[in-house]
Amino acid sequence: MTQVRVDLNSDLGEGFGQWTLGDDDALLGVVTSANVACGFHASDATIMRRVCAQAVQSGVAIGAQVGYRDLPGFGRRFIDVEPESLTADVVYQIGALEAFARIAGDRVRYVKPHGALYNAIVHHEEQAAAVVAAVVAYDRTLPVLGLPGSAWLRLAGEAGLTVVHEAFADRAYTPEGTLVSRRLPGAVLHDPAEIAARCVAMAAGEPIRDVEGGDLTLRPGSICVHGDTPGAVEIARQVREALTSAGVALAPFAA
Repeated sequence: MTQVRVDLNSDLGEGFGQWTLGDDDALLGVVTSANVACGFHASDATIMRRVCAQAVQSGVAIGAQVGYRDLPGFGRRFIDVEPESLTADVVYQIGALEAFARIAGDRVRYVKPHGALYNAIVHHEEQAAAVVAAVVAYDRTLPVLGLPGSAWLRLAGEAGLTVVHEAFADRAYTPEGTLVSRRLPGAVLHDPAEIAARCVAMAAGEPIRDVEGGDLTLRPGSICVHGDTPGAVEIARQVREALTSAGVALAPFAA
């Protein structure tokens, strides 16, 4: 596995005001890419500026984590927003984070949808096209991160964008390769050793178990460890250690 290279990402900057979620600083010492919330589902100007500054100090790539305008629901509720409005919302979010990334001495290097938007554009063609349109309008050189087989990545590829397949360290999968709903038991994994072993298998192109006990093979360019999962820092550390011990090179996918 000495030739295998993968990115390790996490959703960061997801607090709001005095409310803190996760340990951004600790995770920035572990991951190679940071999906920074842009103020719609979480975060605010102060948090975005702080996380971008720390990401630059840590040598971590900054990505725009864009979502529905849904602070109360943490972006985990589907919103039937008009395509033109969704495109404008995504452009707005990328631009906001770009300002703080530039102040920190870097730039936004990729785009990843969040939560309900991420799941919706697996199949929702209209909304997927709207998010693609936003990235194309803003900067078509930005890679986009998403679920393999999604309408989002298919349409992004057709538009000439660089697409990166993502897998989730701490989430259960259906036999079809989609994420098990968080409303169902067992949707989120918590055992760091089990999660780390799954990530090594993912990186190697070996099968993992889906929620029904079948084999599912994922070949991700990036693996996500959720920053809001209980024990996220320890999970991320064990994942990183297991990958490097297996000979996997960890590096951002976005230069």
